[in-house]
Amino acid sequence: MRNILLVCSVGGFCFLAWGAAGAAPAAGGEAPGGGGGFFRNLFGRPAAKAETPKFTQAKPVWLAGREREMNVQAGFRALLEAPPHGKATLRLTASCLYRVFLNGAFVGHGPARGPHGFFRVDEWDLSGRLTGGRNLLAIEVAGYNVNSYYLLDQPSFLQAEMVTSEGKVLAATGAKNNGFDGFPITNRVQKTQRYSFQRPFSEVYHLPARSDRWRTDAEAVMEPAPIAIQPAVALLPRRVPYPEFATRSPVMRVAGGEIKTGLPVAQPWKDRSLTAIGPKLGGFPANELACAPSLELQGFANGATDATALALEPNGAIAVGRNRFAILDFGVNLTGFIGAEIECQKRARLFLTFDEILSNGDVNFKRLDCVNIIELNLEPGRHRFESLEPYTLRYLKIIALEADCAAAKIYLREYANPQVKDAAFAASDPRLDRLFQAARETFRQNATDLFMDCPSRERAGWLCDSYFTARAAFDLSGNTVVEKNFLENYLRPARFEHLPEGMLPMCYPADHNDGVFIPNWALWFVLELEEYADRSGDRPLVEALRGRVLKLLEYFRTFHNSDGLLEKLPGWVFVEWSKANSFVQDVNYPSNMLYARALAAAARLYNLPQLRRQADQIRETIRRQSFDGEFFVDNAVRKDGRLESTRNRTEVCQYFAFYFDVASPETHSGLWEKLARDFGPRRRETKAHPEVHPANAFIGNVLRLELLSRQGLSQQILDEAVAYHLYMADRTGTLWEHDRETASCNHGFASHLARVLNRDVLGVQAVDARRKTVFVRFPKVDLDWCSGSVPTPDGRLDLRWRKSGQRLLYFASAPRGYRVEIENASGLELAAE
Repeated sequence: MRNILLVCSVGGFCFLAWGAAGAAPAAGGEAPGGGGGFFRNLFGRPAAKAETPKFTQAKPVWLAGREREMNVQAGFRALLEAPPHGKATLRLTASCLYRVFLNGAFVGHGPARGPHGFFRVDEWDLSGRLTGGRNLLAIEVAGYNVNSYYLLDQPSFLQAEMVTSEGKVLAATGAKNNGFDGFPITNRVQKTQRYSFQRPFSEVYHLPARSDRWRTDAEAVMEPAPIAIQPAVALLPRRVPYPEFATRSPVMRVAGGEIKTGLPVAQPWKDRSLTAIGPKLGGFPANELACAPSLELQGFANGATDATALALEPNGAIAVGRNRFAILDFGVNLTGFIGAEIECQKRARLFLTFDEILSNGDVNFKRLDCVNIIELNLEPGRHRFESLEPYTLRYLKIIALEADCAAAKIYLREYANPQVKDAAFAASDPRLDRLFQAARETFRQNATDLFMDCPSRERAGWLCDSYFTARAAFDLSGNTVVEKNFLENYLRPARFEHLPEGMLPMCYPADHNDGVFIPNWALWFVLELEEYADRSGDRPLVEALRGRVLKLLEYFRTFHNSDGLLEKLPGWVFVEWSKANSFVQDVNYPSNMLYARALAAAARLYNLPQLRRQADQIRETIRRQSFDGEFFVDNAVRKDGRLESTRNRTEVCQYFAFYFDVASPETHSGLWEKLARDFGPRRRETKAHPEVHPANAFIGNVLRLELLSRQGLSQQILDEAVAYHLYMADRTGTLWEHDRETASCNHGFASHLARVLNRDVLGVQAVDARRKTVFVRFPKVDLDWCSGSVPTPDGRLDLRWRKSGQRLLYFASAPRGYRVEIENASGLELAAE
């Protein structure tokens, strides 16, 4: 039993009481499910049940005979009269993507992604957008029919209906009397190269003047194409929030000048998305492509350049002369749809290239191994263009060829999670504010409908990444709806094609036609599921996933060696983006550490004590085999039938050992002192322990901060968080995949930094929404003050503190009915204000 301060909230007002808190977890102690005491995710509220959506009249439809054709874009329009009270809802789903316009105005983009064979239904309230009399509802749909990590290879269709509040159907696909007309949109070039290995096709257009008239003008005459009703599909609720689609303008022109074309390229870059098209990667072979912008633009180079920075007015006009370029800066990394209102007096070619950073003062469209290019071939006249696909960029380079172009407006329509507005953080050190803003920005762009690795190259729902993003999600949005969808997607399919029985896809929804999987990555699913159970209280979903979890563990049993460890795992064994990935056979100790934690998590989830005993045995075996007296080694190899430990040592292996309870500061005090003192962001300068290969941002640096948190080392966490992340935040306004600029500069897992700042600097250790309890631990840090707001399922938690002499003055306001338990580790006298 220990005495802590209880702050009880009634109706938003706080009062104080001293009380015994024997039930409160001790700082650093492990609670069931892993993270440890105050340092653990204990949040939760059962997710609201969502009924299976239904359509009243609408049926799935597509252009007759083209539902399996690659890269077809179709338009569907209906003219309808506004209901007397003006209240109506558009209900729809599609494969693969849609966007909606009402009377020429953008409404939305979707659908939220679901698993194979299931489609999530969106509902857009159009009540405030309808005008008196006749309205034009236009829906544009892209059907890709290729495998990817982003959108599933499933037959194209649209199922949509407009329904009044009284239940009257104003328009419905497949209906005889109030249906939609459909037709192919031929302005988008069909036979284009893929955007990346992980995503479908890049965007190339041939645009006559006013090519958008079909969706803006009710009087436009469109020749309808034959439409065929498609097989019925299984439906799921959207559940996740709808983006707000705010438009952002560039804030600066950072460079402009002449562009040279047709330059020889000795060895042009050709990504596997161009060269590997075949049975395992869908797309058009190179010899069938109508164009290949990635090859053409490698023959471009900047000529005479003016690098004078010019501030731009919002929605201001930008002129780009013939054979010239302009580079625009949006001020921060953003994700969304690139749009422009353009006028040209003669035929022109316009290339929009983009990236998250500038490379040697220029936009390198191929830095991420994807085709960051949109090609527009423009007839004379005015054009309103907006990309159908979302992209990620800070910098946009506009290249005009053949004629001058004037853009009355350049913008990006944001595609991001809207539920972060109540999340706030501020401190007397403004560097921490920038870190929090970058973490929040990273999260909102990577959590639209599931937890993505990045919103650019892949837009894929990766395991492991999701484990960390899910923690940030509760701190930043106060709910688990995106996580529920993410996990539910793994539940629904009968099996996962191309993968071994029992194995889970490394990212999903995705098509893994090449059979590639990361066996140990599936173990992170079990860890996240346990934390999700704590966060949400959603026991039905956890129980529904029991079979998936137990079959996964059954798969791993086939790789047990005589010591009970996993040996010679097949597939792509991945530890982190570092030298650790070179030491994964025959017995990889970090993977076995993770395996032990997954077994223990499954034991707690499903009350299977034999799995806990197995986990304990694996940990003990790892301690005997992997620890060489100074460090844990990464792997052992089998020679002449005997298993021999290597001398391969990585920083991340040490973090796995402590994070997954193979070691602790008590059992391996010498190693822990070394790690805490000699490792971290300064080791590249100090060159300490050169025999131990350094960790990377994903995931070693994250685990390090978690371990420091377990020991309550808040000042060290603050210092190292700044060293690890500030240069990222200042350069892109988002947080990166690697500790270098060579990969994604906007990676979802890195938003976990928001949790670190809330927990270890502000002091909000955990929010247990089921028990309506907030755990606060005021840290000992070199700050004068700190304040923040954390959303919960029941309202916002506000906390602030400031130092005054030898006292720490604080204010806490929790949602109605919550209590706040406070531990004071600041070393100062605590007083409320």
